[in-house]
Amino acid sequence: MLDGTNVYLIGMMGAGKTTIGKLLAEQLNYRFIDTDTLVEACARQTVTQIFNNSGEVVFRQLEHQVLMEVSAYTRMVIATGGGIVLEPMNWGHLRDGIIIWLDVSLEQLHQRLRTSHQVRPLLMTDDPLATLTNIYNQRQKLYAQADIRISIDTNDPAHKVCDRLITDLASKIELNRLKVFS
Repeated sequence: MLDGTNVYLIGMMGAGKTTIGKLLAEQLNYRFIDTDTLVEACARQTVTQIFNNSGEVVFRQLEHQVLMEVSAYTRMVIATGGGIVLEPMNWGHLRDGIIIWLDVSLEQLHQRLRTSHQVRPLLMTDDPLATLTNIYNQRQKLYAQADIRISIDTNDPAHKVCDRLITDLASKIELNRLKVFS
């Protein structure tokens, strides 16, 4: 269906990019990569340590390097960091594939992140909800540039979201084929 084209998952932290990405890769018979995991492996530090020791600018540079390297491969589902859309030079690599925005409401994100064991450096503030809202508002227009937007509800199990995603991918590909032949 995709003819080897990579699929890039974008969206806010806590949107489920890694969870959905693994399921999607399995269904597509693709490999799965999480850019944050690769950044950590390259830096030999966690994302939190990179932020604390070197700052966000260094993290974004490492993130770009990783994206540039993984985008050279095919047949991959790539879960990106939530802020990957902030760097204009990243869009050239993202647009080489199909970009899917996993869109989750702020309330849902806040709930997920409050109960998560994963440390989120950008939310280490006195008011994480206000910070999350600010980050979402800053990125929303960038996320909206995705090829496909999947709105995720509180009650949506990951496998159902993945099924919807496959359907939307098939529709998008068919629409693109029709445009080529018209």
